[in-house]
Amino acid sequence: MSYQVLARKWRPRNFHELIGQEHVSRALVNALDQGRLHHAYLFTGTRGVGKTTLARILAKCLNCEEGVSSRPCGVCGTCREIDEGRFVDLIEVDAASRTKVEDTRELLDNVQYAPTQGRYKVYLIDEVHMLSTHSFNALLKTLEEPPPHVKFLLATTDPQKLPVTILSRCLQFTLKNMPPVRVVEHLSDILAREEVSFEEDALWLLGKAADGSMRDAMSLTDQAIAFGHGQVRREDVAAMLGTLDHRHVLALLECLASLDAASLLAEVATLAEQGPDYGGVLDDMASVFHRLAIAQMVPSALDNGHGDRDALLALASRFTGEDVQLYYQIALQGRGDMANAPDARTALEMTLLRMLAFRPQGVPRPAQTPLPMTGQADGANAPGAQASAPVQQASVQQAQTQQAPVQEAPVQQAPVQQPQPQPQQAPAAPMAPAPQPAAPVAAPATEAQPPMADEPPPWATEDASQDARDAGFRDVAQDAPQPVSAPVPEQTAAPAQAPAAPSSAMSRLSAAFGSAPAQPEAAESSAPQPAEMAAPQPAAPSSAMAPQPAEAVPAAPQPAEAVPAAQPLPEPAPAAAPTPAPSASSADGRLNHAAWLELFPALGLGGITRNIGAHCLVEHDDGTHLKLRLDPAQSAMMAEVHQDRIRKALAGQGVERVLEISVAPLPEGLETPHSRRIRLLGERHVRAVEALRADPHIQSMEQQLGARLIEESVNSFEPDDF
Repeated sequence: MSYQVLARKWRPRNFHELIGQEHVSRALVNALDQGRLHHAYLFTGTRGVGKTTLARILAKCLNCEEGVSSRPCGVCGTCREIDEGRFVDLIEVDAASRTKVEDTRELLDNVQYAPTQGRYKVYLIDEVHMLSTHSFNALLKTLEEPPPHVKFLLATTDPQKLPVTILSRCLQFTLKNMPPVRVVEHLSDILAREEVSFEEDALWLLGKAADGSMRDAMSLTDQAIAFGHGQVRREDVAAMLGTLDHRHVLALLECLASLDAASLLAEVATLAEQGPDYGGVLDDMASVFHRLAIAQMVPSALDNGHGDRDALLALASRFTGEDVQLYYQIALQGRGDMANAPDARTALEMTLLRMLAFRPQGVPRPAQTPLPMTGQADGANAPGAQASAPVQQASVQQAQTQQAPVQEAPVQQAPVQQPQPQPQQAPAAPMAPAPQPAAPVAAPATEAQPPMADEPPPWATEDASQDARDAGFRDVAQDAPQPVSAPVPEQTAAPAQAPAAPSSAMSRLSAAFGSAPAQPEAAESSAPQPAEMAAPQPAAPSSAMAPQPAEAVPAAPQPAEAVPAAQPLPEPAPAAAPTPAPSASSADGRLNHAAWLELFPALGLGGITRNIGAHCLVEHDDGTHLKLRLDPAQSAMMAEVHQDRIRKALAGQGVERVLEISVAPLPEGLETPHSRRIRLLGERHVRAVEALRADPHIQSMEQQLGARLIEESVNSFEPDDF
């Protein structure tokens, strides 16, 4: 007996053996059981999904010798002849080979005759969309009103080519593509009955290669059995199909998750030995990134299309949501740019390296020799100094040219390390009366400060998230190395920057808590007038030197990198005691939320980092560890680089802590720097509107000219206390 291929041997014989087309079989079964049969049916769908099989099953149900039902017996003569394709009253017409109108007319001439053997004469017209326009016109009248003993079953893979006049005369059923999961299940059952050993991974390759067609899957299985000497193995199937092994794609993603560029390029080199389609590699990676996004958002919705569901669930925990979305977009962009690349492998490698280079959390930097802490002035101009030394990084973020001479560092650090105030150790006192040369040097420092009154920071607008994204481009410029070689000699020669002392953390706290009546503009001015130096300046050194009051310096020693933020102080005034503020900080110098609100403007943050800090509040501070709580609405922008910038900014203001930022709902009644800013802006807007309403000129224009004040256009230019 000759061999019969699997696609014909295991063709379904009734509706209950049909795989994956429950929506069609249910409608036909109910119609047969209730006797509500239509005279014309149209089955559409891709190749190999069961269109002809459904038509033959329906023909058996109509002509079974046991009667019309949804369960043909399958053993009578009619059922056997239909299965074998030799039933006389089942006329199968290949429309692709009989497209002429003469063929259609010859076919319709026999419609009027009664069936020879069966109950109904069934016309099965396959690929009906290939008929000519004249053939369709000739078929219209008969298709609409056929004799009662005639049923038309039409099948096509391209229903768009059918005239609407044909579509309106038929009941249309669209058959679905076979998903890989359904194909693997069916192949497993068939191979078990055929007693053929197989590997499930090999079946997943066959299911994907079938592309929704069950007949193609059966044909490929026949080929795989012959290729593997009676066995279906993954290696044999991959070699037969010539497809990329899915494990290589997962290996590339493992390298991306580990941020290992060397292993990534090594994996591409291993992949190149197989001569793959590099465009297909990027397509497969984009598909995996899509499935990773689903695994992160809705794990239960992740399909097992490659038999790798567990592996993807484990891999999804190693990527952030931002990483997956960015990598997916880069993969699509790299696929489009592949045609313009020198070669396909170069395009793949550059796309993978671009994923690492633009990762939101940053990429590992090459190890560099750290500069000695005592030689910052000598190594400030060395290549890579800003990247390898966190000291200079913190200084650059606050002011481009504020790098104090190194010889002044131990003098300023001494008051912080001593438990009692030591006014005699402030050598900057004799340098205070020389403000003239300090004006040109301190001007860049004033420009480097964050906008205070005239230009509100971008994160303080009504839509903070959008502004933070717009301002994120400025973080690149913030992290870039700044030229500090030229201003260093000028700062050394002109140490008259003493009036900038109120920019330190303790001095700002003292001024904010009421011990200094100066405005923020006066406190941050680089060239103060004699009248400004007389009243507010004595309170700043006493608050920075004395450790006993509430705004005292923490007990931890201040490192050298905090020196540029605290300039030499003017004449100490031990007799001027600062006003204590018990609501701002505790007696041991720990930072509480009120102190955080006053300290935040002095940190000099910008962009996304400033937006994250503005949505934080102090949860706990024990003098060594500082824990901030972040609003969950801003957690998507949180990254280690922003936490490190906030820590360095705090250290630059004399608050050295091990920083931890946790994401949790904020308690009611506590203001974040952002909400405080919004409240202050709202109050100022109300005051400005009230002032304009009370202005006699405005009132005169409203009364005489019928003018109207547009409140939304009113801007307040009051000094900013935030």
